[in-house]
Amino acid sequence: MDLSAAHLESFLEMMSVERGAAENTLTSYQRDLEDILSFLKARGVTAAEAGPDEFRAYFADFAAQGFKASSQARRLSALRQFYKFLYAEGIRTDDPTGVLDAPKKGRPLPKTMSVDDVTRLIGQAEAEALAEPRLDRLRMAALIELLYATGMRVSELVSLPASVLARDGRFLIVRGKGNKERMVPLSRSAIAAMQRYGTAMQAETAARGGEAKGGEAKGGEESPWLFPSSSESGYLPRQVFARDLKGLAGRAGVRVASISPHVLRHAFASHLLANGADLRAVQELLGHSDISTTQIYTHVLEERLHDLVQNHHPLAKQAKKQD
Repeated sequence: MDLSAAHLESFLEMMSVERGAAENTLTSYQRDLEDILSFLKARGVTAAEAGPDEFRAYFADFAAQGFKASSQARRLSALRQFYKFLYAEGIRTDDPTGVLDAPKKGRPLPKTMSVDDVTRLIGQAEAEALAEPRLDRLRMAALIELLYATGMRVSELVSLPASVLARDGRFLIVRGKGNKERMVPLSRSAIAAMQRYGTAMQAETAARGGEAKGGEAKGGEESPWLFPSSSESGYLPRQVFARDLKGLAGRAGVRVASISPHVLRHAFASHLLANGADLRAVQELLGHSDISTTQIYTHVLEERLHDLVQNHHPLAKQAKKQD
């Protein structure tokens, strides 16, 4: 057995006896460290001799093979544990892993929806509202239209005041995080859906003497909320909207597992950027205080810029002709 393999065996024995490491953990450590030691051996270096440069070369090679940052981080953790052991045993007088940088995990891309899926969802809500214009169906049509037209947070949407119905315009004032207000534009279809719902709600409230259907307005008084409910807050709970949205998605033939109010907010931003909107403008519409939050959508911009170059750059056009 070579010296590095002997050190690894001693390390695994310590992890088992002194730390009580589980069998799966020991197997994982052994697999990861054997791979690293094999790399070092190919370079003519033992575990007792290896320095930071050898490990940087190893992790560069590991990443080049397509392993994710999470796999790199796990392997680095095993390596650090191993060298802490070698240092404690006096085999090393230093820890070469101390200066290694942990791999940066890429920020996950936001879940979104295709334009076709959004169109099917809105179309389903409108069709149901027209077929049977009950208050709950008109409410869903208004909720969907408003959410996709503005990109509001679901908490901002369900807590809209009823006073927005009295405003005649194509803009809405939204109160967001930190009690900050911002102005968002409304599409014609969103205005129409909101007005149809508002008219039906006011008519039903008046017919019941100030009490909305199902006791949605508290105390028999007209609710101050656009989407009133008998909940503690007085307005539609976001969990109820999320549940009803999944039901609508199922009826529209849209994958239910992929749909949520927040996904529609992402779709709003992604579709704007894909059609030429400025990142700063989208930041304002979403109510992000920091542009870095909005930059999760830069993958959309990158795709658009790539398409722009491929379709409009003279050299790209020339290459296509040659093909």
